[in-house]
Amino acid sequence: MISRAHRTPFGEWWWTVDRLTLAAIGALMLAGVVLSLAASPPVAGRLGLDPFYFVNRHILFLFPTIAVLLGVSFLNPRQIRRLSLLVFAISLIMVASTPYFGAEIKGARRWLVLFGVNIQPSEFLKPAFVILTAWLFAESARNPDMPANTLSLALLLAVVALLVVQPDFGQTMLVVLVWSALFFMAGMRLVWVFGIAGVAGIGLLGAYFTLPHVTRRIQRFLDPASGDTFNIDLANESFLRGGWFGRGPGEGTVKRMLPESHTDFVFAVAAEEFGIALCLVLALLFAFIVIRSLLRAMGNDDPFTRFAAAGLTILFATQSAINMAVNLHLIPAKGMTLPFISYGGSSMLSLAYAMGMLLALTREQPRAAMLAPELAPAASAA
Repeated sequence: MISRAHRTPFGEWWWTVDRLTLAAIGALMLAGVVLSLAASPPVAGRLGLDPFYFVNRHILFLFPTIAVLLGVSFLNPRQIRRLSLLVFAISLIMVASTPYFGAEIKGARRWLVLFGVNIQPSEFLKPAFVILTAWLFAESARNPDMPANTLSLALLLAVVALLVVQPDFGQTMLVVLVWSALFFMAGMRLVWVFGIAGVAGIGLLGAYFTLPHVTRRIQRFLDPASGDTFNIDLANESFLRGGWFGRGPGEGTVKRMLPESHTDFVFAVAAEEFGIALCLVLALLFAFIVIRSLLRAMGNDDPFTRFAAAGLTILFATQSAINMAVNLHLIPAKGMTLPFISYGGSSMLSLAYAMGMLLALTREQPRAAMLAPELAPAASAA
């Protein structure tokens, strides 16, 4: 049993970390294993692999994922800033090198192969970018004479430029949305609202008229008869087939035809086999983590901690919402994983890094009376 009276590093962590959020993240990881068992064997079979190839790798990825999540959650804000600066620098170099050394998949170069392992550097770039942006906005709030807003804008343009070259418009949109949310929290003026909206609109129009795959996706979303909507149609059908309580584990048929049932469309597999009820439970878990983390972030007096925790929460929330919205055909198709549930080592490790920092930043401030009750009288006397 962990006592409040003994001030060990683990004891302080245990009594200050948000254990309910930690439990919710653990529940998502468990759901990821179950849904990997449900969704990935047909994909492995089509590729000529062992039926449980992706399941075994998903479970294998969980060990470093849990280690990163817990290890990072012990860090203090200064250590988080230093680590993020290092991760950002390394990730930025790797993202810049993907157009030259990355493997081309479906017309995009987003992956690097290092020591036989596929790595998507942009996944690690996102949380580090959020921390550095929060740091700059916090410094701007403390010292208005510092050109922190200009530096943060330059940082955003550099990241966006590298992501567009790959091209990866989903990650680009995600980064811009989180940066805009943090800028708004930092006291963005109304003129900036219209300016950012205008630039984003021009960028979207430019992508629509110059990039064929973006054009096709938007056209298929607006007019399904204009192109192949096989994947989306199957995903929608899975919700109808599953009903409220699903057809039962292993009884789904849509996963046998969906090429990315274990990654982008794992939410659709959950709907068919376990029903809308499980989908609502997953949505509630995501909502619980987001709302609880935002409340704890808003209750912190330190600008950096408040901005960083809110930014990481918005990043997590937006990525989750995009994946579920694509499965429900509410937005155009975009390859983005469902946090801790979809298969993908880079995604799981980067999310563990992000949520570990979130847990560290939302820890309660240690108090002598809380950690060592017998010291309270002495502390009050002093």
